[in-house]
Amino acid sequence: MSLSLILAALWALIANLLAMLPSRDNHWRRAYALIVVGIPILGYVTYENGPWIGLAALLAGMSVLRWPLIYLGRWTKRQLQDKTTARD
Repeated sequence: MSLSLILAALWALIANLLAMLPSRDNHWRRAYALIVVGIPILGYVTYENGPWIGLAALLAGMSVLRWPLIYLGRWTKRQLQDKTTARD
């Protein structure tokens, strides 16, 4: 097993352990930290193992950090709607 996959598995384990702990800010600080650490790991996984394994690691990370992605999607949708409304 390559080092990048070990790091990705360790990231997933830590993410799940952090999710079990109580938080006053609904885990947002932890999510930001996981994103900052996870992006280079994802690049390393993709570099060492190819794009298909990198895509699998991306999907695994997205399943762990689904709420930041949901809020990003909502924000993007609002931004696009505001720009189309401004044109009318």
